Amino acid sequence: MENLNALLLVAQVLLSISLIALVLLQHGKGADAGAAFGSGASATVFGAKGSGNFLTKATAIIATLFFLTCLSLAYLASHREGPSSIMESIVETQSIEQGSPVLQQPATSDLPPAEPETVNTVTDTDLPPAQ
Repeated sequence: MENLNALLLVAQVLLSISLIALVLLQHGKGADAGAAFGSGASATVFGAKGSGNFLTKATAIIATLFFLTCLSLAYLASHREGPSSIMESIVETQSIEQGSPVLQQPATSDLPPAEPETVNTVTDTDLPPAQ
C-alpha cells in the first residue's frame, strides 16, 4: 500500500509539472485582441474555435490523469489502516515496546488538591460604611 502511495505521488508531481509546462506553452485566446483594434484581424479574436490542436488535447489528457491521481491519493489517505492520530500511534508504539497494553495512569500535578468551594455570603458587616 505504501508503494502504491509513493508511486501515485511521484506520478502526480510529474503530471503537475507537465501540466504547467503545457499550459504555459499554449497561445491564449485573447492574445490577438491588441491587433483587433485598427487591424483586419478582428474576426479571429472571438471567432470559431476550430479543431483542437495537439497541445489542447495533451493538456486535457494530462489534466484528466492529474485529477485521477488526486482522487486516488485521497482515497488511499482516507482508507489507511493503522492509527488515525499521532497520539494513537504513540500509545501503540509504547505498548509494543513494553509488551503489554499501556494502562492509563492518573495525571500527576504539582498543585495541591482542590479544596471544596465555600459559599461566601455577603452580610451587613462586610459592606463599607454608608456615607
